[in-house]
Amino acid sequence: MSDLTGEVIDSRYKLNRVVASGGMATIYAALDLRLDRQVAVKIMHPHLAQDEKFVERFIREAKAAASLSHPNIVAVLDQGWNQGGTPCVFIVMELVEGATLRDYLHEQGRIPPERAIPLIIPVASALAAAHKIGIVHRDIKPENILVSKEGRIKIADFGLARGALLGSTMTAESSVILGSVSYLSPEQVQRGIADARSDVYSLGIVLFELLTGEKPYQGEDPVQIAIRHVNDRVPAPSTLNSAITPELDALVLRATDVNPDKRPADGALFLEELRTLSEKLDPKKRQLSLELDLPPLPLKQPVRERQKEPRAKKANTQNSDKTEVNSESEKESSMAKQKSKESKRAVSPRVKRNRRIASLVVMALLFTSWYVWAGPGSKVVVPSLAGFTVKDARSELSDLGLRLEVGVEEFSEDVGEGKIIKSDPAGGGRVDPEGLVTVIVSKGKERFIIPDLVGLKPDVAQELIEENKLVVGEIVEEFSSDLPKGLILRTTPVSGERVKRDTSLTLFVSKGVEQISLGEYKGKSGEQALNELVEAGFEVKTQYIFSEDLPAGAVVSQTPGKGEADKGSTITLIVSKGTEFVFIPNVFALTEAKAVAALKDLELKVVVKKVGNKKTKVVTNIAPKVGSKVKRGSTVTITVG
Repeated sequence: MSDLTGEVIDSRYKLNRVVASGGMATIYAALDLRLDRQVAVKIMHPHLAQDEKFVERFIREAKAAASLSHPNIVAVLDQGWNQGGTPCVFIVMELVEGATLRDYLHEQGRIPPERAIPLIIPVASALAAAHKIGIVHRDIKPENILVSKEGRIKIADFGLARGALLGSTMTAESSVILGSVSYLSPEQVQRGIADARSDVYSLGIVLFELLTGEKPYQGEDPVQIAIRHVNDRVPAPSTLNSAITPELDALVLRATDVNPDKRPADGALFLEELRTLSEKLDPKKRQLSLELDLPPLPLKQPVRERQKEPRAKKANTQNSDKTEVNSESEKESSMAKQKSKESKRAVSPRVKRNRRIASLVVMALLFTSWYVWAGPGSKVVVPSLAGFTVKDARSELSDLGLRLEVGVEEFSEDVGEGKIIKSDPAGGGRVDPEGLVTVIVSKGKERFIIPDLVGLKPDVAQELIEENKLVVGEIVEEFSSDLPKGLILRTTPVSGERVKRDTSLTLFVSKGVEQISLGEYKGKSGEQALNELVEAGFEVKTQYIFSEDLPAGAVVSQTPGKGEADKGSTITLIVSKGTEFVFIPNVFALTEAKAVAALKDLELKVVVKKVGNKKTKVVTNIAPKVGSKVKRGSTVTITVG
């Protein structure tokens, strides 16, 4: 991969220098430009970024470390794909300035027990945290153990990590290729199966190397080394370093036992044994655990506009009255003309003028009398009452000598509840004195409550919907483990919400429990079956039994069997614990304690018979005899003397 030093990844991380490079990725020391902090950026080689399996492993590393929070695990801060510049897949981690445990081994060779154990304890502590949540590292080796300048021990590279929180099971082949063969447990080499005890084995090999300066099995051919891990027993460290105590020898041999059942069950138990042994080596130093190692819907505020009724036009002057006045005027005028003709020579111009003035005055008086007593002048003008409360409107009309009556109540989107929408006569109209004004009052906005339809069939629900002046909109079907097929799961809008008339409801109807295809797992890895079933959406219950036909960890049977099953249902896996029988080992000439321990490791009950007066007693007889095939839990009698 070309050197990316100086480039800015994801518009955020400036790569300053190369820290390390391997077959899968290159690690750069970088500066987080956003937070102004030093970080490490791990970038996958471009030719591997085209391989989905390698990318999946790379992302799994980020997920594995990100799911852990422990002072002895390198923290993952970010993960992504750079698209602004050179295309690449990257992980951002905390920057650990220092060296790897491999560097220490190259420089110092073997390390004294009093210094080796404090180096291993933080690693065991980190593994204990990972094992607690079901994550197995699968690639513990000195290259993946970092020692910071401040003395903090940290585990890196969770690329082969496995657990319930991570992806699919690695195959035996991929484990051998990707893992480091010198630290692989026998079960990883044989079956590709790894659990917490596999990490304990790898850490035991690392401890062996620290104490002796050498790996237990040497060779240039990785296959031969892998075979020796399966067929041979790791030698006691004391055979290469005489300063190793028997207790430390025993711990290394127990951690690297070919039989996983004989190793400490997980990192927590191995950590406890390491601390106990450390206190024995240095009683004055007490070991501590601090190794240095919805948003609410916006209310639409309607602009309240008072309804403005067009003012009634003023009543026209009654033409009939005017006609009558004009007729009378014309009649009087005609009579005047007749009289004028008859007495033309007798009437003076002054008299004629006075008569005309008198006629006009009479006409004005007659019109005024009509307007005030019978015409529009006798009416009271009604004020605009829109937006008033009934109480305020009644007070307003009372001052004008008018009465108010509430006619009907109507829903209104614009006028608030209890306020007047309009009046009859409308504002500006006229009414007789002490007359009556009728008003229409608002009942507020018309709203209907969505009924609770959960558990009903759509046809039954439709009747309730129509009764509540609503309409059925879209019907969406969904799988559900809560309600049977054909029943309503929920609605949108939800029940209890107040909505307008004719609002459309979306009904979500159950399709029943989703059926998932269930494979046949008999003879397959229990770990693989567990993870595939959990990923498919099943609950898994595991039981363990002895089996003479299938190796430990393989599925003996499953309930229910192959076919289809409800998603979320429980699948019971019966997993093999291996053979129920063991062979009586040769414990002759061993001390009582060692013989008893060896037999109990095989899950045998031990009865001890003592004979003689020797100060140091050893086993002189064993029953059943050595090599006998017996069931686990059988009683074995040993004679010591």
